[in-house]
Amino acid sequence: MNLAGLNTQGLKITQLLPAADLFANSPRMDPTEEGRALVSRSRNGDHEAYAALIRTHHRMIHSLTYRMTGSTADADDLSQETFVRAYERLATYKDTAKFSSWLYRIALNACLDWKRSETRRNRLKVYWSEAADTEAPESNAKPSKDEVSDPVQLALLRLPTKQRIAIALTLFDGLTHADAADALGCSEATVSWRVVAARRKLKRWLGNSKGTR
Repeated sequence: MNLAGLNTQGLKITQLLPAADLFANSPRMDPTEEGRALVSRSRNGDHEAYAALIRTHHRMIHSLTYRMTGSTADADDLSQETFVRAYERLATYKDTAKFSSWLYRIALNACLDWKRSETRRNRLKVYWSEAADTEAPESNAKPSKDEVSDPVQLALLRLPTKQRIAIALTLFDGLTHADAADALGCSEATVSWRVVAARRKLKRWLGNSKGTR
């Protein structure tokens, strides 16, 4: 999906800043006065303010979308989709919540939408292919051909979706279990259980990959 020409209320999200700037190292923004001010200005049509929000949060969103898809191209598209959706829904953001947690939920929903579409596409491929791909029985997600060299990512793609999300947020993006629970809308205990289960599977799979695979 190419979002390069997508307009949102007259705003081209992908033209807010140069592509190289999207990957600049920026601190994660909590609901500080500065962060609230940027959201408020963005709601009033200040494109530079929204560009600042993108610069601050793009790295963490891209990391999440990559861990969920295993594809750099899909991660790029889903990151852009996340910021487009967020811009359209700024009016629904409540200042009492962390903007990053609110943004994570939008990104996760975009990833789940992608997964459902990918699952449908894979089913059609399997139906029409001469031989079905039997890899990764615990997941419907398939890495693109340019990502298959990363054993950690391959192992992540084998995890059930909820466990993959929990491990991506906590292990790879550095969220506390409390913050991950806030982003996912579940209890901290649930996040902890999913992380423990995911870690156990990853340890077994990555350990086995050095031997028999």
